[in-house]
Amino acid sequence: MAFNMDDISDQSGRLAIVTGSNSGLGYETALAMAKKGLKVVMACRSLDKAEAEKSHILAEVPNGDLEILQVDLSKLASVRNAAEEFRSKHDKLDILVNNAGIMFPPYLKTEDGFESQMAANCFGHFLFTSLLIDLIPDSPDSRITWLSSSAHKTGKINFEDINFEKKYTKTVSYGQSKLACLMYALELDRKLKTAGKKIKSNSAHPGGADTDLSRNMSQWILGLMKYTILPFITHSAADGALPTLEATLALTAEGGQYYGPQGFLEMSGPSGVGTIAKHALDIDISKKLWQISEKLTGAIFHL
Repeated sequence: MAFNMDDISDQSGRLAIVTGSNSGLGYETALAMAKKGLKVVMACRSLDKAEAEKSHILAEVPNGDLEILQVDLSKLASVRNAAEEFRSKHDKLDILVNNAGIMFPPYLKTEDGFESQMAANCFGHFLFTSLLIDLIPDSPDSRITWLSSSAHKTGKINFEDINFEKKYTKTVSYGQSKLACLMYALELDRKLKTAGKKIKSNSAHPGGADTDLSRNMSQWILGLMKYTILPFITHSAADGALPTLEATLALTAEGGQYYGPQGFLEMSGPSGVGTIAKHALDIDISKKLWQISEKLTGAIFHL
């Protein structure tokens, strides 16, 4: 049976963080959660954009409970500050959605020495999760969901040059970052189960969702695709957010699973269990990635 938000019960009294909730998938995720009664912390880099989208959500959900948390996931200092600010206001967190991300930017090295896609998509979320995980109740309803992509299927973890200092290809870096997010989800779920925890760590991908994530792509190519293949392989941001919502809210959602669209090439259609590439299931590579990420970010997971 296809996932449907109408089947989700009232979520009042529960608290979620959605990173990057000022646009696209994050906004639709926050909106849908607010409609179900969740208190949603919109963790965003731009306060102005977050305030504007908070107003839009409240226009649809007048009784919505929303809070803004400023965080730049490409900067470890900002991540630590945001986690500290959240902890000063809240003593529990039911759902963490590691949604924020960038795609195909020109090469940029962050203040921490990371390539920007790896920083914003992966390392920032990895540290953020480690700083908040002890606030998450040990319950099967507690979820940590990492946004991946079908790009993980062609991704490879380049341990010899993980920040692309020798050679940068934006598509290759993006694929690596989305593979890393999926591997984080799977490895964390294994660690949680080993520790005897009921918290579920899983992953989701939106398929071909119509968002501004493609702003760094060639406009000429996008224009050509708009009138050829895009109508057949894309769907709205609201539909693209459904796999995330299934992963975080469905009682049947499993830890160590990957949710996505069920249509052609898993690019659009109703949400359900997606296909994980074989190399993403390599436990040795996942453990090595985890150890390197710990070293680069200083993250410590208290499970």
